[in-house]
Amino acid sequence: ARRIDGQLGHRLQPPADWTVRIGGADHAVNVSTDGISVDGTDLDLAIAYTPGDRMIAVEDEAGETLHVRIAKTRTGFKLTTRGASHMVRVLPARAAPYAQHLIEKVPPDLSKFLIAPMPGLLVRLDVAEGDKVEAGQPLAVVEAMKMENILRAAKTGTVKTISAKTGDSLAVDAVILELE
Repeated sequence: ARRIDGQLGHRLQPPADWTVRIGGADHAVNVSTDGISVDGTDLDLAIAYTPGDRMIAVEDEAGETLHVRIAKTRTGFKLTTRGASHMVRVLPARAAPYAQHLIEKVPPDLSKFLIAPMPGLLVRLDVAEGDKVEAGQPLAVVEAMKMENILRAAKTGTVKTISAKTGDSLAVDAVILELE
């Protein structure tokens, strides 16, 4: 009765059938000990991958090796290879039909705001309300951890309002100014 091993039953196997969306198209993928098939076609690949790796190497049947940088996203992966990035959604096949009912959260456009990237002290403002600014132009300097960080304009515009003044302590994500 004191044994811990084997108390939870048999080891659970991960799903074999997946639905992978890349480039707006869904593909049925089956992963088993026999190999990988995509849309019913067996793939002859050798993949060097361990969960958590940031880079994978894929060798095809011709012996060509493709190196792919892999980054986890909320519902899949961002794959980057040969200078192009691809967003890939990976869902178990039984859950994929329900994905069409999920609302994709679109991040708000914050490019018109200059936001403090970290907590710190606003030591200098280089613009005033009504000033025209160009993309890349220095707007403010924030001192954090004894380092001065120059905050630059993300886009061309005009300074609409300034929400902070020199000497203010800023929290992370505090709005310093707004462009129009």
